[in-house]
Amino acid sequence: MQQDELKVLITSTESLMNDAIEHLHHELVKVRTGKASPSMLADLKVNYYGTPTKLSQAANISASDSRTLVIQPWDKSLIPVIERAIFEANLGVTPQNDGEIVRISIPALTEERRKDLVKKAKSLGEDAKVGIRAARHKGMESIKQAIKDGLPEDNGKRREKEIQDLTDKFSQKVDEMISNKEVDIMTI
Repeated sequence: MQQDELKVLITSTESLMNDAIEHLHHELVKVRTGKASPSMLADLKVNYYGTPTKLSQAANISASDSRTLVIQPWDKSLIPVIERAIFEANLGVTPQNDGEIVRISIPALTEERRKDLVKKAKSLGEDAKVGIRAARHKGMESIKQAIKDGLPEDNGKRREKEIQDLTDKFSQKVDEMISNKEVDIMTI
């Protein structure tokens, strides 16, 4: 394996680890903290004239205050469809419509619910770490194979250390993200 190939290997390993971090970030946004955020409905799909469509492409979603989301559909006939999609998504909220817009009041979180959300966030963090370790394993296996194929062992060890350093860096980043989310969830 040439030096260029090793650099590509390290870069691709880092990219896989970065993907795990991006996925974690995307999932943590969905874990609600008792504050209204349009991102809570980011992945919600509605049946828009027979086509599953993201809610954000069929309506304007905004937070009118810290506890209320307002959904203003481009087409008023979508209001019942939006309400049904919110009920089916099992978000623990009840939509109310006034014929023009749909309002969602976000209830205050109980202490028990906050602890459950922290557990969920930690579980998501552990999933991200599993992805990071899988990327590390793949990179290490490639380096071991390169050593068998004639790469000098000291060079291989140096590359293994680079991958381990990346693993440590990304794992620490996951810990920081989870810690920040925990503080966010537990703050009343």
